[in-house]
Amino acid sequence: MTIPTQKDCPERYTISYKREALNLFIYLAGEFGLQNLTAFNSDINREISSQKINSVTIDFSGVCYLDSAAALALVQIRKDAIAQNIPCQLINLNDEAKGIFSVIHDDALNHPPFKSLQDDDFVGRVGQSSLDIMRDFKGFVTFIGELMVAILYIIRHPKSLRWKDVLFYVQRAGVDGLPIVAVIGALMGLIIAFMSFLQLKMIGANIYVPSLVSFAMIKELGPIMTAILVAGRSGSAFAAEIGTMEVNEEVDALNTMGFDSVRFLAVPKVLATIIVLPILTVYADLFGILGGMIIGVTSLDLTIKTYITQSLKTIKVFDIVTSLIKAGVFAALIASIGCQKGFQVRSGAQDVGKYTTSAVVAAIFLIVVADSIFAIMFYYI
Repeated sequence: MTIPTQKDCPERYTISYKREALNLFIYLAGEFGLQNLTAFNSDINREISSQKINSVTIDFSGVCYLDSAAALALVQIRKDAIAQNIPCQLINLNDEAKGIFSVIHDDALNHPPFKSLQDDDFVGRVGQSSLDIMRDFKGFVTFIGELMVAILYIIRHPKSLRWKDVLFYVQRAGVDGLPIVAVIGALMGLIIAFMSFLQLKMIGANIYVPSLVSFAMIKELGPIMTAILVAGRSGSAFAAEIGTMEVNEEVDALNTMGFDSVRFLAVPKVLATIIVLPILTVYADLFGILGGMIIGVTSLDLTIKTYITQSLKTIKVFDIVTSLIKAGVFAALIASIGCQKGFQVRSGAQDVGKYTTSAVVAAIFLIVVADSIFAIMFYYI
């Protein structure tokens, strides 16, 4: 369980000390791991024992690599200080470091293991959240660039694409998802027809129920509901699969053997999702119209022929084309985010769950944002 080394991370650790009155501040920077555990452990213990102090504060803001062995040594340093009646606190730990300490820290300690300098600073928390969002956005844009480079390479070298993997993910994301898409589509059509019937019957406009159902399903609900289902099924699966490979160091092994991990793992998933999502959208639209037909025939006294005729009058080629365009864009977003979140996993099963959840939430958010943009854009077109 480690915090990954950053590109600008120093090759070795550095420790600086600052004393204010009887309070000792220890600032850590660089890499702290099993390879230098003995050295930094003795340095810190020697500094604490050689001075007369009332408290110790260890600042982790400069740490860019930390493994569980180093974390365990720092916890022991803290315990030894407390045993000497010297309060010791660890501050400015990032989420990954907190995850490591939460696993190995002894909860029986009376003093909290870590404290944030901005615990009571609302502005600081907002700023940190903003930085996290910008960092995530930067990471996503960077991954999209790598993905585009990989796709361009495959366009120039088609034989390098793993077609068997593409077909495998087409089956898993598409064929295996047909039952749930059909059920949700039919239920959505049935609900829209029933709710619109309750309103339109008051003005004697029941004949427009088929038009409303077909327009709503094809224009909006079909693409967006199908995309959300695929995000929950396949987007999360992509993140979990790649994340587990990261934990098992299989991705590092691929890179060591000279394989491009993005081209090897992400491109087949993205292409498969782009292929199947438009098909699933048409499938959902069809079952949505059939679901509305159940209400039309049983409650509106419409014949099947009348219902289909009214539906066809509303459906335009432009609406179908825009629906498929939406589905293709949603597919690219879902698969890209799922793969990108999977590659971010570092510190074990806890991270797999975290980034899998993050993949689904981010995908659904971007689906809604993209749909809003399409709504405005197609209105003016």
